[in-house]
Amino acid sequence: MRILCTNDDGIHAPGLKVVEEIARALSEDVWVVAPELDQSGVSHSLSLNDPLRLREVGPRHFAVRGTPTDCVIMGARHILGATMPDVVLSGVNKGRNVAEDVVYSGTIAGALEGTILGLPSFALSQEFSIETRDQPLWDTAKKFGPDILRKVLTAGVPKNTVINVNFPACAPGEVAGIRVTRQGKRNLGFLKIDERRDGRGNPYFWIGFERAAMMDLPAEGTDLAALRERYISVTPLRLDRTDEAFSEALGETLK
Repeated sequence: MRILCTNDDGIHAPGLKVVEEIARALSEDVWVVAPELDQSGVSHSLSLNDPLRLREVGPRHFAVRGTPTDCVIMGARHILGATMPDVVLSGVNKGRNVAEDVVYSGTIAGALEGTILGLPSFALSQEFSIETRDQPLWDTAKKFGPDILRKVLTAGVPKNTVINVNFPACAPGEVAGIRVTRQGKRNLGFLKIDERRDGRGNPYFWIGFERAAMMDLPAEGTDLAALRERYISVTPLRLDRTDEAFSEALGETLK
């Protein structure tokens, strides 16, 4: 089994070593193609107006001056030659990718691009807490990741579906179990604009997160609820985003 690994945190991110370790628990044929620089939050962006610079950093390890989407395309269509990968793994992201994160995440996008190419694809993320922000508990992803992937691959991943796996911010022995979840939703206004001043007094801005907006109890059955209760969240996400129910109603409206 040939596995292509990527991420959005960059070629030197600790989580990339973790996803490679997970991949090597499944196969010896592992390739790593990741962004040269941190690409967190770039979503499914594709570089069309800038050239892609490719750098080999080690055997079967490549850095691309581009996005996670660029990396998967470069890996599958160029670096690996005539033999396409069998599986794409994206991560392990430093921080969870749940609820609205799915829209923004470069980690999710890397896996989505694998799905577009017709390959079983997984996005893997390790949640951290305030206490573990500087040292996420990577051992949790290492311990549970391989077995989850084996079971899902054995069962088969439907076409046009990506598997989003989030590991809770706790040690492996504290994990309560595994839950198959749906994408959650935070309350409105979880993003904020933080205005600051540089050394010359000129304004600049950071996009940040409102803590209060994330404190409400999440709905049962969601990725947010699972992580809160120290479960691993496994969410199948569809590439086809058509709202079937409203599509029918809209068809009647526009007759």
